[in-house]
Amino acid sequence: MNKKFNKNIQNSPMRFINRELSWLSFNDRVLNESENLQNLLIERLRFLSISGNNLDEFHMVRVAGLYRLMKQKVSMRTDDGRTARQQFNDVTKSLRSLLKKQQNIWNSLKKKLSTKKIKVLEIPKDFKKEEKKIVEVFKKSILPSLTPLAIDSAHPFPFLPNQSITMVCALINKKGKLSYSLVIFPPKLQRFFKVSNPNNFAKSEDIIKNNIKIIFPDFKLKSFSLIRVIRDSDIEFEEEAEDLILSFETALKKRRRGTVIGLYIQGRVEKKLLSFIKKSLKVSEERIFRVNSLLDINSLNEIVEHADQDLKFKKIKPRFPQRIIDYNGSCFSAIKKKDIIIHHPFESFDVVVNFLEQAAIDDFVVSIKQTLYRTSKNSPIIKALIDASNNGKSVTAIVELKARFDEEKNIKWARDLEKAGVHIVYGFVNLKTHAKISVVTRKESDELVSYVHFGTGNYHPITAKTYTDLSFFSCNKDLANDALKVFNFITGYTKPEKMNVLTYSPKFLREKLTSLINNEITNKKKNLPAQIWIKVNSLIDSNIIDQLYFASQNGVKIKLIVRGICGLRPGIPGFSENIEVKSIIGRFLEHSRIFCFANGNKMPNEKNFVFISSADLMTRNLDRRVEAFIPITNQTVQKQILNQIMVAYLKDKKNSWKLKSNGSYERIASKSVGFSAHKYFIDNPSLSGRGSKFKKK
Repeated sequence: MNKKFNKNIQNSPMRFINRELSWLSFNDRVLNESENLQNLLIERLRFLSISGNNLDEFHMVRVAGLYRLMKQKVSMRTDDGRTARQQFNDVTKSLRSLLKKQQNIWNSLKKKLSTKKIKVLEIPKDFKKEEKKIVEVFKKSILPSLTPLAIDSAHPFPFLPNQSITMVCALINKKGKLSYSLVIFPPKLQRFFKVSNPNNFAKSEDIIKNNIKIIFPDFKLKSFSLIRVIRDSDIEFEEEAEDLILSFETALKKRRRGTVIGLYIQGRVEKKLLSFIKKSLKVSEERIFRVNSLLDINSLNEIVEHADQDLKFKKIKPRFPQRIIDYNGSCFSAIKKKDIIIHHPFESFDVVVNFLEQAAIDDFVVSIKQTLYRTSKNSPIIKALIDASNNGKSVTAIVELKARFDEEKNIKWARDLEKAGVHIVYGFVNLKTHAKISVVTRKESDELVSYVHFGTGNYHPITAKTYTDLSFFSCNKDLANDALKVFNFITGYTKPEKMNVLTYSPKFLREKLTSLINNEITNKKKNLPAQIWIKVNSLIDSNIIDQLYFASQNGVKIKLIVRGICGLRPGIPGFSENIEVKSIIGRFLEHSRIFCFANGNKMPNEKNFVFISSADLMTRNLDRRVEAFIPITNQTVQKQILNQIMVAYLKDKKNSWKLKSNGSYERIASKSVGFSAHKYFIDNPSLSGRGSKFKKK
């Protein structure tokens, strides 16, 4: 940063990094893992696939949003001073660069895969060798699902679904007349077919192209193009709708017919054919993206799934807390004894499942209250709630319909649960219920005792194998009563005027964070230790960023671990020089949210304030969502989060990237050597679940 920049930054939009460009930078870091030689070959391919899936969602939602703002001529600028048009141009440029990088990496990895006897057939000579098998695959596994569509005056250009792949063919009949036809790939069509042993694959489009005569026996293929459509996938619904489910189902149908935001075209296309495609889809040049090899990089996950385990990360076996085993597997007995925190995926998500399964069959359990934002197909969580209802428990499930791209799943769960007698609540129309809370109430002696679970991540057994998250269990009366107040707020719209220890948004969380930051500033002025450690997925709220800047200018040392979007510029002399920001990208997706404040004591220390949360530092989390912010007061749990988890993350070098004040990132360890937090968590048991096995002798 130059001196002029430093002098003028205090009230300038330049103090913020653009949200969209920051996210693209995050996906570039993910993509860089596919070039990281420290990763096994198939894991590099997996990172490439993940980067493709990430870009698709970004294009469908964020780029689509910018396009809508442009069309509506919205003049409002972002916190960093950009108009919608400026953002769209900058984002599109960066998007093209990332797409090109993906293709180059894929071309490089293909060569490396062939050395491991995994080959993707592409040249005519290879197809000739496998001709018999390819024809067999085409006739058995592809042809029956294809429907060629002629385009003429009687057959207009059809609707192409979002993310669909289509072969657009220019055909010549026996009389020499030109016509156009489409071959739309079914959504569930495999993208890679094994055509010989051990591992020779052919792409579905190449198999179709090599058998095009079978589809169009009376025509000659003059030219063709493979295209992929990306549509606007954000949804709008009637806020005053009497039937929220019906409103969402209508909105989901509209999503499928959203505006074409991006048209991906493979390779070079004959000029006349390209003109036909652009005109038919009403797509301008700025929305066309040309790729030289593979239209849907995310489909490489199919090869990942088929690959041998020795080319992947060694499987880890999540630990099951010894302390629960000490109580013969009874979650309630273990929690009654002492608070416990489970660190996923290093510790098993089965604890969360068992907690609800035991509640479902426990004769003393009276009621279960549960939030559901995302969960897996055939979820054991859903089954446990259904079983509990069938066993006569009072079960209430708050199902969030506005979980993007999971809306249809959530509607199905809601109906399944409702059939079993579960009380279904859809929360607020204008707020997302994002908090992860479960409360089980048991009758014990002459009183009702509530056991509460708070999570930083979803009730999702599949993602819990790859996302780092925290599950906190307690039967502390204040915490449990506060959790019940949050449920009452969602189900009955009764705003609690006073909470015991828990903080929730949208009511109190912003004020709580501001108070905690200001407390560090006050302590620094008293010459007491003043530090802040925060780990989140995103930091973009301008007010929180400005408060962190102010704390830095008052001498508070701030260490931030921000996986993805970060709008804060660290390390600017005289402005943010006391702030460090790192991003951790590795085998596991960082998802836990942790907030630590020195509270007048050196860090780490048992007197520091520690909180976990479901919330990131984004305006939507603080103002437009129901989130939970949970204080950790149990000494062992506090020590586990602070001394073990946060210290390990701050110490990590192998998976870490440092954010520079100009908005760019650099690897902390250029050769990916040094301490790895992930390896440490795999190898070392957590503190709060040690139980008898780790008692001092």
